[in-house]
Amino acid sequence: MFFSFGLIDVIDILLVAILLYYSYRLMKESRSLNIFFGVLIFIVLWLFVSQVLEMRLLGTILDRVVSVGAIALLILFQDDIRHFLSNLGTHQRVQSLLRLFSGKERQKKSSREDILPIVMACISMSKQKVGALIVVQRNLPLNDFIHTGELVDARISQRLIENIFFKNSPLHDGGMIISRKRITAAGCILPVAHDMDLPKELGLRHRAALGISQETDAIAIVVSEETGNISVAFRGSFQLRISAEDLERILTEDSI
Repeated sequence: MFFSFGLIDVIDILLVAILLYYSYRLMKESRSLNIFFGVLIFIVLWLFVSQVLEMRLLGTILDRVVSVGAIALLILFQDDIRHFLSNLGTHQRVQSLLRLFSGKERQKKSSREDILPIVMACISMSKQKVGALIVVQRNLPLNDFIHTGELVDARISQRLIENIFFKNSPLHDGGMIISRKRITAAGCILPVAHDMDLPKELGLRHRAALGISQETDAIAIVVSEETGNISVAFRGSFQLRISAEDLERILTEDSI
């Protein structure tokens, strides 16, 4: 029995290890590590009772609990699972593989004409300490968030960006969404991150930028109203107090 260990068994163990690893990452990001370890202990107990001890009655009961518990976990963590699958689908290697099979060429990087108005507007607002939140769409659509604001559908313009975020403007409190080389909407309501480890000096705009970067693959740019610092949130992490050159580089790496 112990000498029938083959290649399929190795692949089986590796796949289970990968599944456990990504489940661990998913639970860690959602602050649910205790639930992860509890589920893991229950699964080990279930396998020990049903496979090793072969206790039929208790094993049957645990089988029913596992089947119902799996559905309960899917319902309980549906937002985290959706976020994980979205990140998996938009991963750079996955996108390259899809383009290979579909025969589509890779989109060209954003031109300087598309990037420069955003960078210049952020520099100007930074000097004047005008708060701003700009979300740049990448692969995942942002239609649900676009519909929460006012539709603009205008070309990217430094003057228009500054006017929207002017302190007396009715749209300056919300987020601006740029999609397909157009300013699509302004005054949009964005999800707020509730991470407890964020620095206290980061306000609601920063939390909204982090929240949209956790739920989508968008790039969120924040200009602080208190300090004038420019920050970027991407894939659930912040780059704080970046320069204009860094902002241009980040935006140039991905198509708008």
